[in-house]
Amino acid sequence: MGTERKTLTRRDAIGAGAAAALAALPAGATGARLPASNRLPQWKGFNFLDFFSPDPSHARPATPGVFFDWMRDWGFDFVRVPMAYPSYLDIDYSRPITPEEVLRFDEAKIAKVDALVVAALERGLHVSLNLHRAPGYCINAGFQEPYNLWYDDEALEAFCAHWRMWSKRYSAFPSDSISFDLVNEPSLREDMNDQFGKREAVPPAVYHRVASAAVETIRAAKPDALIIADGNNGGHVAVPELADLGIAQSCRGYAPFSISHHKAPWVHRDPSSLPTPKWPDGPHANRAWLEDFYAPWFDLQDAGVGVHCGESGCYRETPHDVFLGWFGDVIDVLAERGIGFALWELRGDFGILDSRRRDVDYEDWYGYALDRRLLTLLQSV
Repeated sequence: MGTERKTLTRRDAIGAGAAAALAALPAGATGARLPASNRLPQWKGFNFLDFFSPDPSHARPATPGVFFDWMRDWGFDFVRVPMAYPSYLDIDYSRPITPEEVLRFDEAKIAKVDALVVAALERGLHVSLNLHRAPGYCINAGFQEPYNLWYDDEALEAFCAHWRMWSKRYSAFPSDSISFDLVNEPSLREDMNDQFGKREAVPPAVYHRVASAAVETIRAAKPDALIIADGNNGGHVAVPELADLGIAQSCRGYAPFSISHHKAPWVHRDPSSLPTPKWPDGPHANRAWLEDFYAPWFDLQDAGVGVHCGESGCYRETPHDVFLGWFGDVIDVLAERGIGFALWELRGDFGILDSRRRDVDYEDWYGYALDRRLLTLLQSV
């Protein structure tokens, strides 16, 4: 590009305001160049869960900057940040939130998001901000929402207000350095407080209404914004009805769920009763089945819609060899169509560090337990 990248320190960026500091970066100075069409780069990376809990007192420790150094040096380039919107509000977390509190932004808490974003961008990584919990909806239980995003106008207005804040805040960032992932894994829930409750797809017209309002809001602040919508019904179902919005879509690398979430306590009422998964295992558990499963996503690509797999991986209770065999097929099937992926986490039960699997010969990595076989697999595509 012929332009020297300006060196930034985290202190410079946060002290002056992240958007203002990073405005000096030329387009393309961070992350992979975006294609001329709506196709996405084949990003590979991880989710970082610093703001995943709605209550900051229950949050994970802040991600060390060295994690971004390691993932960059290992060949990864994508950082997804699933955020629970209450985590950056000024509210009383000991009681249910009220509609009047949903827009009480806390600058000090938001600055912590800035710090993570800047730390990743300094290392040339693409950052994708996601509302994992949006006003009126989350696929996870455990926090009482004051209304319903899919059907309540007040919730939709609040949802757009959050995206207005974030898109304005990062409006100067190059579009190839940051993206906006609207809402994590849309679905309809019978009971938002029952983690085992039945879920079903959001009617496409309803999803379109919500997504189009947010897209219009974001583009008013950042016309060139790269916007991503998660697949319907928990992220698994492609949504051709959103194609007219000119946005990308995010699938999931969790199928079949019996492998990816084997004995996950938030999924199964009685994990001890489950049979040990195998891969391959008959007509509904093999590579050909995966190719059929992702075919609607490939159809989206053929229609000009960018596709990325924003979450993927496997809970620690699945036998390691089964996990690696299955996941190798998942990421290879996606890679054949140029679709990248993000593991649910870098460190933790789904990750390559400190996953606590009982059948892994871990390598010591600066005091962390590294699953070298998994890392090698992720690097292979």
